[in-house]
Amino acid sequence: MPPLGLYVHWPYCARICPYCDFNVVRDRGRTEEQAALAQAIIADMTAQRALTGPRRLLSIFFGGGTPSLMDPLAVARVIEIAKALWSPADDLEISLEANPTDAEAGRFEALADAGVARLSLGVQALDDASLKMLGRNHDAGSAKRAVATAARLFPRLSVDLIYARPGQTDAAWREELAQMLAYGPEHVSPYQLTIEAGTAFDRAVGRGKIVPPDEDLAAQLFETTQEVLEAAGFDAYEVSNHAKGAAARSRHNLVYWRGVDYVGVGPGAHGRLTLDGSKVATTARAKITDYIAAVAREGTGFEREDLNPVEAAEERLLLGLRIDDGVAFSEMAALDLRADTPKVKSLVESGLLVDDPHRLRATRHGRLVLDRLTGVLAT
Repeated sequence: MPPLGLYVHWPYCARICPYCDFNVVRDRGRTEEQAALAQAIIADMTAQRALTGPRRLLSIFFGGGTPSLMDPLAVARVIEIAKALWSPADDLEISLEANPTDAEAGRFEALADAGVARLSLGVQALDDASLKMLGRNHDAGSAKRAVATAARLFPRLSVDLIYARPGQTDAAWREELAQMLAYGPEHVSPYQLTIEAGTAFDRAVGRGKIVPPDEDLAAQLFETTQEVLEAAGFDAYEVSNHAKGAAARSRHNLVYWRGVDYVGVGPGAHGRLTLDGSKVATTARAKITDYIAAVAREGTGFEREDLNPVEAAEERLLLGLRIDDGVAFSEMAALDLRADTPKVKSLVESGLLVDDPHRLRATRHGRLVLDRLTGVLAT
């Protein structure tokens, strides 16, 4: 059966981070709404099963928002229904994002019992000053306790960190990485702080209250990240994702980056389905009440966009070049890209593409300037 991933979006957060531009809302005891949303997510999954037909389920990923705030019984129910709707792979990966507050860490055991086997923990920093600046609602002590608890309860652990923070030095970042690696995570996702338009951080930068590192320091911090993690046995299989061996790679994220179909459920969730031989993009209604109403009215909560072959190939290119596998030239027919295409040869000569007769693969430097690289290839 063709493979499939499942993304479940839980939009509630205890606090909205000032750098966040995701589809999130404050969690203020909306228990009735949350119960209705859990039911709508299950109904949406069931309706989308009629569209996909029988598939081999590779992964379930609970993202957000903060899905560790979700009732563990609802998490268990979603997992149970998903495994009944599609045929779970022998190595089905079930991941959930969490924040390292003491309150959420107290729910880790229940989430593990619900079926979550891989926790993605949003640590972000290990010093109190940085966590306060990032608007996080945990301190360094609770972060360290949560990492230790997660390492004990979950077979697989991934941690997120943010670098290129205002005032951060190379020496401090090296020490922070070393502290985190001492807990033994199999996967580390270090993200360079990005100032997204319209966020609180964007407004603070505009007022001069926050001054991000200059390009040279940001580049140095990136190189330090690669150096420290490589020395610890991690491979940078994607721009911001490092795994300790192939088995530790995020199978769900690889669903995205390898162009595998995935169902998206929950407010604002995206999906990609191959229907009648064509790629279809689905986008769920962003507002919680609108999503619940749409599922009740129409069965599914998304709006559909049919991608033409060029659009589908451009998306495949953009996502595929993020990982070290790259994209096969056989998938790039709509863009007329081959190993002997002049612009491909030119990008190889400039050090942005690997010299490979079978696949388009970005070099490390090429992945750093991915927008530029894909812009050249897609025109």
